[in-house]
Amino acid sequence: MASVVEYKGLKAGYHCGYCDSEEGKASCGMWAHSLTVQDYQDLIDRGWRRSGKYVYKPVMNQTCCPQYTIRCRPLQFQPSKSHKKVLKKMLKFLAKGEISKGNCGDEPMDSTVEDAVAGDFALINKLDIKCDLKTLSDDLKESLENEEMKKEKLSKKEESNESIHSQAIEEKLGSGEPSHSVKVHTVLKPGKGADLSKPPCRKAKEIRKERKRLKLMQQNPAGEHEGFQAQGQPPSLFPPKAKSNQPKSLEDLIFESLPENASHKLEVRVVRSSPPSSQFKATFQESYQVYKRYQMVIHKDPPDKPTVSQFTRFLCSSPLEAEYPPNGPECGYGSFHQQYWLDGKIIAVGVIDILPYCVSSVYLYYDPDYSFLSLGVYSALREIAFTRQLQEKTSQLRYYYMGFYIHSCPKMKYKGQYRPSDLLCPETYVWIPIEQCLPSLENSKYCRFNQDPEAVDEGRSKEPDRLQVFHKKAIMPYGVYKKSQKDPSEEASVLQYASLVGQACAERMLLFRS
Repeated sequence: MASVVEYKGLKAGYHCGYCDSEEGKASCGMWAHSLTVQDYQDLIDRGWRRSGKYVYKPVMNQTCCPQYTIRCRPLQFQPSKSHKKVLKKMLKFLAKGEISKGNCGDEPMDSTVEDAVAGDFALINKLDIKCDLKTLSDDLKESLENEEMKKEKLSKKEESNESIHSQAIEEKLGSGEPSHSVKVHTVLKPGKGADLSKPPCRKAKEIRKERKRLKLMQQNPAGEHEGFQAQGQPPSLFPPKAKSNQPKSLEDLIFESLPENASHKLEVRVVRSSPPSSQFKATFQESYQVYKRYQMVIHKDPPDKPTVSQFTRFLCSSPLEAEYPPNGPECGYGSFHQQYWLDGKIIAVGVIDILPYCVSSVYLYYDPDYSFLSLGVYSALREIAFTRQLQEKTSQLRYYYMGFYIHSCPKMKYKGQYRPSDLLCPETYVWIPIEQCLPSLENSKYCRFNQDPEAVDEGRSKEPDRLQVFHKKAIMPYGVYKKSQKDPSEEASVLQYASLVGQACAERMLLFRS
């Protein structure tokens, strides 16, 4: 099935959830009846993002809080000290049931909207876009079906095999087995018996160690860690360096083995949300109840706001077509819920899209009773590890997209802590390492990150007449369609759409015109 979209144009002057401006937000949007995963990959690489079936792109030089697409590079990712603290807190809780007091509010990811999609949900409600809004007419379905009929006849046998295969994978993924085999060994912090729940003590210890190191360096001009050990200094001065210079991998920290008598059991299950798998349907009500509590407690929604229909439109409906290419990940491409099961109940759900080059994080909701586990950070680290796991089989799937980075909103800056990461240049659509972007963002909310003044958007719309239009039961190039159009605003709208989606998507996707 081809991607079919209905362009809605520019919406400016609506409420911004980041700076609370009443009418500062501006974005262009379209309703996606269906999207291939490659088309959506290309769209997010041009600054688009989906919320349910609504796909939108902030007008960067106009909106009050510019939203820059951010991606992390999981293959080079190294967890920071605060990330390790969250992972160790989880292990401690699972092993002994211990709850670290007093630091559950220290992770911004746990105290704010995880993603830009929530801010735009108000707009979707305002537009009153529903799943059946101008649904694909029978004509459109009929026309597409006729086009696909021959292909379908040829590949029917292959397809039935594929769907059986995908169902088996779904059963396996939903069986409650962890996505990795769980291996563990105990990690000791420098200072061995350090109480991980009391960071200030650890910091004091580190300061004392640093002083000792500086003193030794003054005494010994060679002054390097290796130099000390080579010259017979007692290795106990450098416990972290004594074992190995290799830092622990993210997987080592996540999948540490737990004792036989561990207090709790955590399982992560990946279930396809669109089209809904049997596991997704079986757990829908439980998952929705977690979402409802999350919205009411964390985002202070009144009880009647997080309805089943809002939950479905926002986090379950997806325009992405499920695809199972032989060289793709076992679970296939498309939209999924990553469910976190603690002792047999769902405590958190990460909504993700698996695309040809990335895992794209859509949203996270969790049971507020477990806020102390910093589940926002924990789930992001699990999603980075999941991307690394998928990359082992599908080599080009090597990025983790975290949605939008909003430098002008302090609560949304946490995404920059997952390094190395890149921001998308809003003019040339090339990726620039975040370190190179931050100085510019300190000076101006809106920035072109590409420093080459000659550089242009290579994927821009160069031949709008080749854009594909679906009109009155027929698929035709825009060059043919425009001959029958007399309304000048029609051309302006189509050309704006072409410039925003780029030439490749404009030629592949069908732009529905009534």
